Amino acid sequence: MSRYWGVVGVLIAWQAWVTITGVNSIVIPHPINVVGDLVFNPGVYLANAGQTLFLAAAGLILGMALGTMVAIVAWSSRILSGILVPLGLIFSSVPVVALIPVLARLLGYDVKTVLGIVIIISFFPAFVFTAAGLKSLPPGSSDLFKVFGASRWTRFVHLVLPSAVPNWMIALRLSAPPAVLSAMLAEFLMGKSGLGFLFRQSATEFATERAFGTSVIATVISVLCFTSAVAAEKFINEKWK
Repeated sequence: MSRYWGVVGVLIAWQAWVTITGVNSIVIPHPINVVGDLVFNPGVYLANAGQTLFLAAAGLILGMALGTMVAIVAWSSRILSGILVPLGLIFSSVPVVALIPVLARLLGYDVKTVLGIVIIISFFPAFVFTAAGLKSLPPGSSDLFKVFGASRWTRFVHLVLPSAVPNWMIALRLSAPPAVLSAMLAEFLMGKSGLGFLFRQSATEFATERAFGTSVIATVISVLCFTSAVAAEKFINEKWK
């Protein structure tokens, strides 16, 4: 509990400030009202949070898998590496907001576009870090495999791929929180359900308690995703050593 004294202090200061100044609740709601909406209307938050979390998890898994496969393809050929790596770096610099209208035209204004955005966001870290990990071999290990006459496939399975696992876990840690936020952003701009849509709807209807409550739920989910990814990375790295 001592870790969260800062959060408690902010909530107390927030409650005191809105009470003393008498600011309109449409501008900034009372923390008590936000908590009350979370407690007394859990179904609204759970239904939308469930969708956002599902799309974020599915997009994260698919994006990581796709990024890993493309990195492996790039590793297998210098020509493909010269083509794919620059393209990956170029597309990674494109703002996600600019991609949403394009994907919406291609996939439709529904959850398919939300899933596509999360896949793209998760793809680039997986591709970049896996590609770097495939080349980060222990000193002398490649020569040792060649001395023993190991085939390229044997070298890949028993040396190259295991060497990329720590980097792959870094990519997972970096991709987990943005997966939730990118799903929310897509839902906010063109979704019909989910936390992003709930936030937009609440803000439009001046239901600031629900808008703040949605932000709290999104923050909690992002933090849980990050801490889970950190724990998984620590566990894998300890086992890998």
